[in-house]
Amino acid sequence: MGCATLNLVGAATLPKLNSYTRSGISSPKPFISFAQPNGSRHLNSGGVYSPLTCCAYKLRSCVSLCARTSNAAPEEERVTVLVVGGGGREHALCYALKRSPTCDAVFCAPGNVGISSSGVATCISDLDVFDSSAVISFCRKWGVGLVVVGPEAPLVAGLVNDLLKAGIYAFGPSSEAAALEGSKNFMKSLCDKYGIPTAKYRTFTDPSAAKQYIKEQGVPIVVKADGLAAGKGVIVAMTLDEALEAVDSMLVNDAFGSAGCRVVIEEYLEGEEVSFFALVDGENAIPLESAQDHKRVGDGDTGPNTGGMGAYSPAPILTKELQDVVMKSIIFPTVKGMSAEGCKFVGVLYAGLMIEKKSGLPKLIEYNVRFGDPECQVLMVRLESDLAQVLLAACKGQLSEVSLEWSAGSAMVVVMASKGYPGPYEKGSVIANLDEAENVAPSVVVFHAGTALDSDGNLIAAGGRVLGVTAKGRDLREAHERAYQGVEQINWPGGFYRRDIGWRALALLKDSFVTSG
Repeated sequence: MGCATLNLVGAATLPKLNSYTRSGISSPKPFISFAQPNGSRHLNSGGVYSPLTCCAYKLRSCVSLCARTSNAAPEEERVTVLVVGGGGREHALCYALKRSPTCDAVFCAPGNVGISSSGVATCISDLDVFDSSAVISFCRKWGVGLVVVGPEAPLVAGLVNDLLKAGIYAFGPSSEAAALEGSKNFMKSLCDKYGIPTAKYRTFTDPSAAKQYIKEQGVPIVVKADGLAAGKGVIVAMTLDEALEAVDSMLVNDAFGSAGCRVVIEEYLEGEEVSFFALVDGENAIPLESAQDHKRVGDGDTGPNTGGMGAYSPAPILTKELQDVVMKSIIFPTVKGMSAEGCKFVGVLYAGLMIEKKSGLPKLIEYNVRFGDPECQVLMVRLESDLAQVLLAACKGQLSEVSLEWSAGSAMVVVMASKGYPGPYEKGSVIANLDEAENVAPSVVVFHAGTALDSDGNLIAAGGRVLGVTAKGRDLREAHERAYQGVEQINWPGGFYRRDIGWRALALLKDSFVTSG
């Protein structure tokens, strides 16, 4: 297909969790056009694609999220919440919402085995979250006053747009604003226009032009599919052959379908990656606590990238001074830029940052428009504020009145994955002793990401990343110790995990201890 429009749903779909997920979900195919301001769409010479605007759906203009006209709601209004999704992130959101004093009930669609068995939410496995009318009907039937959309696919498909039109508060960006994640070219173009620091780049549709640019720039270099590719569309090429093969895979062999019909080629940044989260209400933004994840599959940050093999919070590298720089140079310009483009952003901005080695300053690598996974898990166990009220405040444009409270100490999550991940892996291996894992310490929680029950009632693996063993501690050492004690209790011969989550921060703590000692 041509590249003037993109099917941004791509390969990103909700996890299929056997009997707990309605099989065969067929999502609609919204197409988001990245048009020039005058409405034209064109390629520059050499097959380089040009920016920017975030208008889409000719019959549906860009919406201002949560702009439902009403008087200010009374403080501490009670609310029933529907969480959309079925992974570890959604399990953590349900866990936090269950603890919200003003949350009367929590539903999760489709949910998963862990969410259901833990009692943190009522799972609605047969609610098609890509059918907006069905979701709206459910909300009206059960008095749902807030919908929290976890995964990117329903966001890009326009679920939030439809909920807001129906007068239901929804936390998450419109389909148009979700282009911050749905198109890397759109995000890069926004950075150019509003002076947001990011890696040098160019965007291509022509493979020959892309290869020529790579040869001119040299390696290492990064090749990215423009659209959503289920977390697999980024190749960090250390050799020329790897970079050229990545171009062929995306632009010639159609490895990622429409998501890869454009590629973004950007400079390789050397430094330390860190995750930064901010809640946004369209005009205001407030930072969440810092967190850092581990993308590589192997110990020592080796092997291919994954969706994340573990995380911890807070991240020592993100000092208060550096957080202020991120808010000032990256988050606030993004919020103001999206508003100026006619696509006010409401939801959580998840900025993947590189703290550049040569400058010590942050550069934006990518945006996700939802809570990260597994970072969400460590953030939700540390959050002490009423999550339901915080998210409602974002929907009402009232974040300027919100102050977040966090538990002292640290939290860590260790992801257990099926052997073979992120490549081909087998499903169906039996997992046991989760109760024993959670009994290691009161702060240990096992979040489910890809589990199901077999016909005999055994818990089995049904995905790549399967469990997130999460623990809090007085400091990172104690959180690390408790999380790994929990992992060691779990009997799952078909799984594996990294044994060094938090190694950079733990090394800093060790150095600090040696210095002070």
